[in-house]
Amino acid sequence: MAPWLPTKEKYGVAVWNFPRTKEHHLPLQIGEMVHILQASEGWYCGYSLRNRAARGIFPASLIRLKGAAVEQRGVEESVEESSSMVQEITTTLREWATIWKQLYVAGQTERYGQVKQMMQELMEQRSQLLSGTLPKDQLLRLRKEVTGKMDYGNKILALDLVVRDEDENILDPDRTSVISLFQAHRRAAQTLTQRIQEETSPQQTAPGHGTHGAASPSHNLYLCVRNFVCHIGEEAQLFMALYDPGEQRIISENYVIRWASTGVPQDIELLNNLKVVFTDLGSTDLKRERLFLVCQIIRVGRMDLRDSHSRKLSTGLRRPFGISVMDITDITKGTCDSDEDKQHFIPVHLVAADGDFLHNMIRKVVEGKDINHKGQGLWVSLKMLWGDLSQVRKDHPHLVDRSTAVARKLGYPEVIMQAGDVRNDIYLTLVQGEFDKGNKKTQKNVEVTVCVCDEAGNVMQNVIQAGAGDSPTSHYRSVVYYQQRHQRWMETLKIAVPIEDVHRTHLRFTFRHRSSSDSKDRSERIFSMAFVRLMRPDGTTLRDGEHDLVLYKGDSKKLEDASTYLSLPSERNAPEPKLLSGSSFRVSGATPGLAMSTRDSFQISTLVCSTKLTQNVNLLGLLKWRSKPSLLSGNLQKLMNVDGGEVIKFLQDTLDALFSIMMEHSETDVYDTLVFDALVFIVGLVADRKFQHFNTVLEAYIRQHFSATLAYKKLLSVLTQYVEQAGRGEPCESLPRTFKALEYIFKFIVRSRHLFAQLYEGKEVAEFQRSLQRFFLALNQLMGSPLEGPTLLSQGAALKYLPFILEDVFGIFDCSALGAVLRDFVGNLLPQRLLKQKLQSLTHIASSKAFQSHECRELVLQVVLPILQELIQAGEEEDACIELLSSILEVLYQAQKSAENLRARHKDRGDVELARVKKHIQVILEQLLHTVNCRVIVLERENPLRSHYVACMAAILSQMDKDHYSTYLQAFPSRPELMDFLMETFILFKDLIGKTVYPGDWMVMNMVQNREFLRAINHFATTLTEMFLHNSDFELQLWNNYFHLAVAFLTQDSLQLENFSPAKRNSILAKYGDMRATIGASIRDMWYSLGQRKIEFIPGMVGPILEMTLVPELELRKSTIPIFFDMMLCEHRLTGSFSRFEDEILRRLDSEVEGGRGDEQYMQLFKSILLSCCQSHPELAKPGEDFVRLVSELLERLLDYRAVMNDENKTYSMSCTVNLLNFYKEIDRQAMYIRYLYKLKDLHISYENYTEGAYTLLLHARLLTWSEESNAAPVPGPHSSSLHTQRQLKEALYNQIIEYFDQGKVNVEEAIHICKELAEQYESHLFDYEMLSDILQREAKFYEKILKVLRPSPDYFAVGYYGQGFPTFLRNKVFIYRGKEYERREDFEMRLLSPFPNAEKLKSTSPPGQDITDSPGQYIQCFTVQPAEEARVRLRGRSIPEQITNFYKSNHVQRFSYSRPFKRGPNDPDNEFANMWIERTTFRTAYPLPGILRWFVVTSTETIIISPLENAIETMMKTNEKIMSEINRHQNDPSLPINPLSMLLNGIVDPAVMGGFAKYEKAFFQEPYMQEHPEDAGNIEKLKDLIAWQIPLLAEGIRIHGQKVTEDLRPFHERMEQCFEQLRAKVESQYGAREMMFFEDRRSGRPRSIAWVPDWDRLSHAGASTEAPPTPKPAPRPSESEDQRSERRENRASSIFGPRRQEPRQSISELPEPKDEKRRLSCNVSESSLSADGKQPPASRAAAGAQPSTAGSSLSPTGFGGRVKSASKLPPLPRKFSAAVYETFLEQSNAAAAGKAATSPPVDGSRSLKSPPLPPPKSKRLSQL
Repeated sequence: MAPWLPTKEKYGVAVWNFPRTKEHHLPLQIGEMVHILQASEGWYCGYSLRNRAARGIFPASLIRLKGAAVEQRGVEESVEESSSMVQEITTTLREWATIWKQLYVAGQTERYGQVKQMMQELMEQRSQLLSGTLPKDQLLRLRKEVTGKMDYGNKILALDLVVRDEDENILDPDRTSVISLFQAHRRAAQTLTQRIQEETSPQQTAPGHGTHGAASPSHNLYLCVRNFVCHIGEEAQLFMALYDPGEQRIISENYVIRWASTGVPQDIELLNNLKVVFTDLGSTDLKRERLFLVCQIIRVGRMDLRDSHSRKLSTGLRRPFGISVMDITDITKGTCDSDEDKQHFIPVHLVAADGDFLHNMIRKVVEGKDINHKGQGLWVSLKMLWGDLSQVRKDHPHLVDRSTAVARKLGYPEVIMQAGDVRNDIYLTLVQGEFDKGNKKTQKNVEVTVCVCDEAGNVMQNVIQAGAGDSPTSHYRSVVYYQQRHQRWMETLKIAVPIEDVHRTHLRFTFRHRSSSDSKDRSERIFSMAFVRLMRPDGTTLRDGEHDLVLYKGDSKKLEDASTYLSLPSERNAPEPKLLSGSSFRVSGATPGLAMSTRDSFQISTLVCSTKLTQNVNLLGLLKWRSKPSLLSGNLQKLMNVDGGEVIKFLQDTLDALFSIMMEHSETDVYDTLVFDALVFIVGLVADRKFQHFNTVLEAYIRQHFSATLAYKKLLSVLTQYVEQAGRGEPCESLPRTFKALEYIFKFIVRSRHLFAQLYEGKEVAEFQRSLQRFFLALNQLMGSPLEGPTLLSQGAALKYLPFILEDVFGIFDCSALGAVLRDFVGNLLPQRLLKQKLQSLTHIASSKAFQSHECRELVLQVVLPILQELIQAGEEEDACIELLSSILEVLYQAQKSAENLRARHKDRGDVELARVKKHIQVILEQLLHTVNCRVIVLERENPLRSHYVACMAAILSQMDKDHYSTYLQAFPSRPELMDFLMETFILFKDLIGKTVYPGDWMVMNMVQNREFLRAINHFATTLTEMFLHNSDFELQLWNNYFHLAVAFLTQDSLQLENFSPAKRNSILAKYGDMRATIGASIRDMWYSLGQRKIEFIPGMVGPILEMTLVPELELRKSTIPIFFDMMLCEHRLTGSFSRFEDEILRRLDSEVEGGRGDEQYMQLFKSILLSCCQSHPELAKPGEDFVRLVSELLERLLDYRAVMNDENKTYSMSCTVNLLNFYKEIDRQAMYIRYLYKLKDLHISYENYTEGAYTLLLHARLLTWSEESNAAPVPGPHSSSLHTQRQLKEALYNQIIEYFDQGKVNVEEAIHICKELAEQYESHLFDYEMLSDILQREAKFYEKILKVLRPSPDYFAVGYYGQGFPTFLRNKVFIYRGKEYERREDFEMRLLSPFPNAEKLKSTSPPGQDITDSPGQYIQCFTVQPAEEARVRLRGRSIPEQITNFYKSNHVQRFSYSRPFKRGPNDPDNEFANMWIERTTFRTAYPLPGILRWFVVTSTETIIISPLENAIETMMKTNEKIMSEINRHQNDPSLPINPLSMLLNGIVDPAVMGGFAKYEKAFFQEPYMQEHPEDAGNIEKLKDLIAWQIPLLAEGIRIHGQKVTEDLRPFHERMEQCFEQLRAKVESQYGAREMMFFEDRRSGRPRSIAWVPDWDRLSHAGASTEAPPTPKPAPRPSESEDQRSERRENRASSIFGPRRQEPRQSISELPEPKDEKRRLSCNVSESSLSADGKQPPASRAAAGAQPSTAGSSLSPTGFGGRVKSASKLPPLPRKFSAAVYETFLEQSNAAAAGKAATSPPVDGSRSLKSPPLPPPKSKRLSQL
């Protein structure tokens, strides 16, 4: 194979899954990124970026290579995608994808859809970035969109905040100062918060507008006309503009489209390219209440469209056609999104009458008046764009190109964006006119023609423009309105005359009547004329506003002769020569034939937007000062009154004029002050927001056009004069304005000085320096003045504006001198004077270029640091203090980096600079670090300033090196002061680490802070070992604080890399490393350095060290777990044991593991490391081994508990909780035991397992006594604080338990016991009869519920968990589960399998083999089991209601059975019973059910085989029991339906399929079987007797059936009687007759019961005698008194539930025998039963039958047995059977078969924790097989 060689390809992505099939393969999944190291013959070697530790080989064919850049960092190389933005998108998408899936699983559909949309957009934008086809402007915009989307997505998904620079690049914390990082985090967080508010609030503006609109003072509306559909038939002109309905005027230039009659633009090249930008819109325009886009449609053609086409018609007339109006307020305000691809339809409203002026129609449509548009209109697209026109063209070149028309606002924008924009536009609006019809019959069709003429009357060519997008023309013709006296045009056009021609031009308006007939139209001449000059006689332009022009009439040639009319007045209200009265008159001195009309009128409106033409006389006088020097002083003073806009338009001309005045009067100072004030005024204007963009013009002027070489002397002289005047306390009103203009004043001074120096080769340097020094001395003298009023104002202005001159002064003034000036400038100010302004000034000084100079900085710091120290300590002006300190630290950081870079090039110079910077850092460290720390401690945690202080503290720490730390710590004058500082710092660091001041998503900021804290902690640790360890120097509290701080640092959330995504984890490791390993090693070394002092930290440090060792980092665990053994050894050597250590670690383990720490690896490491350490020390071998085993068992249980505690299915949480509480009980930790008892109770109650919750609380109650002792262990719960004694707590618990038992509905009997115990306390100890009454009433209700409330019997299921895939508490174990009410097995299995979706269900019920139990999978086995009822003394042989007995058949059970039939021997197809064997498995659980769980583990299993004969006996027993149960049910409730009884009886007397017991007779009663199985003789007799006993039961059942059967079923009943008679005759003839004796219930109103109790022992083993002894009869019952009956009722109740007073309390199954011997059976089975051959049974057996056995097998005291009669005589049928008699028989037969009798368990009243809390033994059930 070819060798492995390094490859140029470094980065790739897997495009196919690659599984690991060999040892060296690197498994990959689609999309996984790989770093390629080597290549060889189609294979790559490298590692995945998800897991850099695992390296391997993988096929090159599965990798798509990506462009990458390799950055060498030490011995490692870092691979990054060539496009950092693409890489960031890729990483972000991967991280989002994981969360996206989790959102889907969690059902958060809205967030899921939002993330999906953002991911799709990011993928599309990533493709655009990779394409490389985007132009630069779109690429920049796309980068901003991408970063904004990623940051927003990270925020809503609670991911880390990403901080960026201005170019959207992620900031590198290694190359960025802490202060800059903090400020970037704040900006990013504010931006995201604002965006989220915009997203969530419907009131906010649409995305984009809020950010762009706020940032840009200029707005633009982009319009694209997609199509125009209108049936005109002639050429048309479309005039589109913006319209304000509030002012009822158009506010922008028109955009003109000329539309051909063919339905396309006249200029075909404009098809699909009709675009315009309405510019210069300001914020006030967007705030207009409403804004509309209007389009005026003018057709060009005939007078009337209805006229037929003919050459005789005049053409070319501009006639109104209609308008279109669209409300664009939402688009301009940003409340709806604007998109260049979205089209809007604007309908056309047609002119309906001749009097419809287009402007009036606009007003009507805007007001909502309905005008029919007939489906015609325009399709347009609109989009808001931000910035000036050049910025818009740069940002949106695909929208705004050279072909896009530009329609400007009518007037200047709010902020003049284009400072160099030379504009000379005069907007003319034809407003209205009124014309008399004269000698015509109808009104005239007036057309106004506008032209621009010079003084000679010549028309200037192409200076009129109808609007943007239209070519300039020489004449403009107005719209013609048909026969209207009053005309209202409102047509606006732009006049663009060259500036040099304006003074000699004027506008001429001619009026002509237009006829619809071509011939008449040609003959029409001009009937009137008006004119107006563009410039007034004083040199100013035509004023803005309306002008009422004079109309002249006369000869048409005269009207167009400029020499004729220019001497005449043009406006009516102008101060012209007095006009003569009359309708038509001549002007004196005018040419004959030219007359002024009074009947006609004409108004226009003008607006001048010019940067060269002014309407201000004063400004014009200054600009032309040489023409009238005598007025110069006045003009300079009047300049202050000129409108700022006018001055700004002539900025350069004005400045030239001012400095020319100054230069031409250099020998005198007459005008110096006036010129200086004028200059201050102009600079003040530039500072205004409206003209702020003229700053560049002013700076360009200073740099390029300014040439006054001597100006600096005069400017500096006047400036110093002003400051000195104020310093002396003399009034100087202009000084505050001067300080405001100080920056540009100094720019002029410095520029002038440079020009002078260039011209005169550096002369007068010293003089200039002295002038500057004089100014600064005057300024510092002013700052020291204590005067108030104007002086105070001047001081404030100086503080504000002086820092802005430092940039210019720094280059021409000595650094040391400048530093001294600045020091005195701030230092001279009184301490408490202008505090905030002083700090702000210092902040600006610190940000200036001068502060970067070492000399200047050193002097300034001398005054700054004491001020900061004092104010921070006092908590005054903290915002300004923090800002100043941040600026200083930022400058020092940059200076340090610059020095380090310089040292890389020039070592000596770099070392010098670095030493200077370090010196300043040392100064700040000594004066401010402790102050800042104290302030952080004092501030409230919620104070926003706290985070900024912490950032400053981290910035100081980041710039400290080892020498700084050493010098600082050695500078403390005494050990106590040093100790106080360290103690204070440790506490502060721990507080900041535990509750960080930064939000959790500020990952970079937190990590940078951690890095600096780690450096500081390690430096302080060295100080500890050197100064506070040995002998009397040892400080326990200081060391304790260190350890707690170090552990808190190590365990903080931001360092737990395992909890982060792979991308975040790798990023942190690459940038910061794993800080936990560093601090962990320090903790270990510091611990071992303690020596004999270690014992002082036990057990206090056990918890912190445990917390540290639980951090899931392998090497850290290996290095720190041995500390535990060191603790054990230390305590053992001192005390002989390590009990304190053991108690503490057990206590802390519980809370730590429950909190999420610890894992299987930790348990194994803990075990192996400590065992290894113990074995090396013989004295600790045995106790150490026991301790390790104890901790391992606890850890195992705690880990199991934690693994399932958060599962949706709490079943297994309950199991683990029980395991834990049992463990704590075994090791006698009562407090922990009780804690988990209540956790278990809460789990049960949350799942409505009230019975189990009651049993759980009962365990706690049993630990308590009825005493006044205080509670030993804390009890969870809201009322625990008020329960001080054990009696109070036990009573409260009992009441809660009773309530839970009542809610559980199952175990009401247990509630009765607790009621009895409480009643005993109330009656005999507390004598609280009121409570006694309450509890007795509750007890009575429980008795009533037993008899009247239906309590369903639960089903039980055996569940086996096999395979190594299950948790240890389930693995290869079998459990018995108690099902829910009426729960089917299918539902139970589904509930069981839901936590284990991968588990396989075993179909067999047999125990699985080793291949299953040892397999890594999961296998679940589930089947139904039957409770095995145990013998119950109290219930045997008694006539007890079925509601009582049924309960014990399925409750209080600990044994459960499962029967599996199988066949053995030859198969008999005619009789399957002959070889039907039963395999019966009996499971015994750890505790009876129900208990503290709904399930318990099986502790033992027993399997027996039941023969076919025994199976037949069981089946017959079940059948007889079922018959008796049905009979008694019908006796108790005659309303029951008869169908179940019919089916049961008919199935027995007339068996159709199974053949009844005839199959048994055929199988077992034949001679061959009896010969082959002589040992079964007794069982055969039992079976025969059961068959015989079935007959009286059937007889009673048929009797009841006959009473209840309906007439429809009478034939069925008769058929059943016939079958029964045949069956009875057969059975009695073969097996004899049986007589069932009955008894009557002594309680009035209750039916009688039937009892039958054959003694199978006697029947099976009877002798040959056939003589029957006499059968005693029941004695007659004597009459009873009421008292006797009451006593009997009480005794009857007590016989079941036990006596009321008993201590200790007994469970149900442990109650004593009833004491009333009078009610025992008058005769028992042994006295009433004969053996099969008629002989009396043996005496011993009779005695056994007569006397109760140890199991208590006596018959019921209220019933009696039956007797065997001859086969020929049918005994009389009783009325009701007794279940108790039958059960007694079953118990006797089972006891005889087993050869022994069961004994009652002893009463256990112990409350010790050492014995497990077992509920009382329960009965077992035989009736449900």
